Amino acid sequence: MQTLPQTRDLVLVGGGHAHALVLLRWAMAPLAGARLTLIDPNPTAPYTGMLPGLIAGHYRAAELEMDLVALARHAGARLILGRATGLDPEARLIEVAGRPPVAYDTASLDIGITSDLPALPGFAAHATAAKPLGGYAERWEAFTAAPPPEPRITVLGAGVGGVELALAMQHRLPRARVTLVERGEALPHLGAAARRHLLALLNARGIAVETGTEAVAVAPDAVTLADGRRLPSDFTLGAAGSRPQDWLAGTGLALTGGYVTVDPMLRSTSHPEVFAAGDCAHMAESPRPKAGVFAVRQAPILHHNLRAALSGGAMRPFHPQRDYLKLISLGEREALADKWGLPLHGRAMWRLKDRIDRKFMRMFHDLPAMPAPALPAERSLGLAEALGEKPMCGGCGAKVGPDALRRALSALPPAATLTLGAGDDAAVLELGGMRQVLATDHLRAVTEDPWLMARIAAVHALGDVWAMGARPQAALISLILPRMSEELQGRTLAEIMAGLGSVLTDAGAAIAGGHTTQGAELTIGLTVTGIAGERILTKGGARPGEVLIVTKPLGSGTLLAAEMQKRAPGRAVAALWPFLSQMQGTAAAILSPHASAMTDVTGFGLAGHLDEMLQAGGVAAEIDLAAVPFYEGAEALAEAGVASTIAPANRAALLGRIAAPPGARTALLYDPQTAGGLLASVPAAEAGSLVATLREAGYTAAAIGRIRAPDGGPALRVLG
Repeated sequence: MQTLPQTRDLVLVGGGHAHALVLLRWAMAPLAGARLTLIDPNPTAPYTGMLPGLIAGHYRAAELEMDLVALARHAGARLILGRATGLDPEARLIEVAGRPPVAYDTASLDIGITSDLPALPGFAAHATAAKPLGGYAERWEAFTAAPPPEPRITVLGAGVGGVELALAMQHRLPRARVTLVERGEALPHLGAAARRHLLALLNARGIAVETGTEAVAVAPDAVTLADGRRLPSDFTLGAAGSRPQDWLAGTGLALTGGYVTVDPMLRSTSHPEVFAAGDCAHMAESPRPKAGVFAVRQAPILHHNLRAALSGGAMRPFHPQRDYLKLISLGEREALADKWGLPLHGRAMWRLKDRIDRKFMRMFHDLPAMPAPALPAERSLGLAEALGEKPMCGGCGAKVGPDALRRALSALPPAATLTLGAGDDAAVLELGGMRQVLATDHLRAVTEDPWLMARIAAVHALGDVWAMGARPQAALISLILPRMSEELQGRTLAEIMAGLGSVLTDAGAAIAGGHTTQGAELTIGLTVTGIAGERILTKGGARPGEVLIVTKPLGSGTLLAAEMQKRAPGRAVAALWPFLSQMQGTAAAILSPHASAMTDVTGFGLAGHLDEMLQAGGVAAEIDLAAVPFYEGAEALAEAGVASTIAPANRAALLGRIAAPPGARTALLYDPQTAGGLLASVPAAEAGSLVATLREAGYTAAAIGRIRAPDGGPALRVLG
């Protein structure tokens, strides 16, 4: 199939409201030739309008979270889960903590603001900032889970946001004594009538308002004010206005009060290839207060102008409204509406606010399915069945099924030059008294982030070397890049090589060379060699009575399949990536001196790779399902029927060899694992100490079963 090459990089920094809406619009009509990237440290972004309702207990966290993982997949964007720490407008690079910089042709910033108070002694250690919202919501939930009998809550800042949150917290914890602290006057930006109503409500609810003073120190149990008074406080919240993200000051962009100064087209006035929207932007020609409504209204113009910047089209100016409807939550299911100085309040206003908020969130919670290309009317028999109803998985989920692979390998001629050949994790060669192991692997991309994908591919390929107890030595790299311009090729290769190098160098292996070509999609392969010690571990050798240990959870194939279908929770996907890039060299060093047999759990799933060990050793085994670790979210997805492309073939290959109860956990035993953990058979007397040592080293290790003698029944029994 002919694919259009990518020629320009558009990088969105921050998953704020404007960028989330841009991604929705982009999904409906992607710009040909543009590669879209979203950078954000979190897999989800909260909708600010519903935060007071969450704090009050009216909403669940999931109801106000925009899933950036699903949204990026929907828009065809690569998602980089990292925190931007800088921007170099001359080199056109975004600095991201813990990884190489990301290059751009056009960039857009929607990174919000913060309400932390770094200059206030004790704030960082003993208080919580209302923004960013995610951390506040999590700390509040933890506090409400086990609050003191009569909680004392202090809110620093008595603007609209601080008052809303004070009312919400007092509603959630009715016995709480809440105090608002404001150095100026409370609610300075509201109409007079609305202000009077809110002040009267605060008084009626018993919420104290201290004006004309400010906090000078925060302790674990108190806030000290400028006039010397000490307010007891079990939970201290910072909501005193807002300030820009610190790293903007070092970018060289034109700033106003620390915010990015933009023209009516939302471009930086100093660097027009950089756009900014939402609270981090200052509209030079029409300044407005920081409010989410402007980010939402900016989104259509931002989307149009970003496309124009990439394609050479004409741009449109943004004309912000002078006044807007303010809907203020009042703790209970009531709200106050303020516009043109005419306040309305009550349950009807809450219902209006709730309806507006839920309508907004439905756009992100009900992402439409993109229709698959129609099959030709005239086609060969079996095409629809071979294609299937779901997209082909990446990673080890795209592997050829075990039965087809074994049939192909059975026809190989004998290899006289090899000590050990096809069928084990790696080949073994005798070279002048030294034994070298040789293995190869390649993966279709499971993430559009080239650096992360390279790290996963390297860990995956090295698994065969580690499983044999060998020390990694060298690697040859084989890359297929999607069609792209020479400039984007260079950028992508730099990210890939940085990712590969970070893993291989730590493993003690050198990159010896490789080969690149262009194709339909990103695929990364490695051929790796390792130096074996005195003892080579193989799949055979397990003895009855020994205990089976795994070093990573199961379920990556199911999670990755669900992510492709926009069904995987973003938080679960984000939690998966560190596991897939976790190196197994230390685990191999811990297990190798004790194990009688070892392999890595990859494409055939735990059950398939364990069966290879059983056949190689002429033994049987039983697994305790309750002891098997699974990735967050995997069991629920399996229960919902999500499975990887190769899972049915893995299950079919074990017909007659496995006895297992039905259910989601059993289904995950057939799940293909990308960059999976090690599976080792060790003496029972040493299993406990080995698991403890592995856990101390940072592995999610578990003893999951035992080796037994064959008894004429299925070789693998699963106890559930």
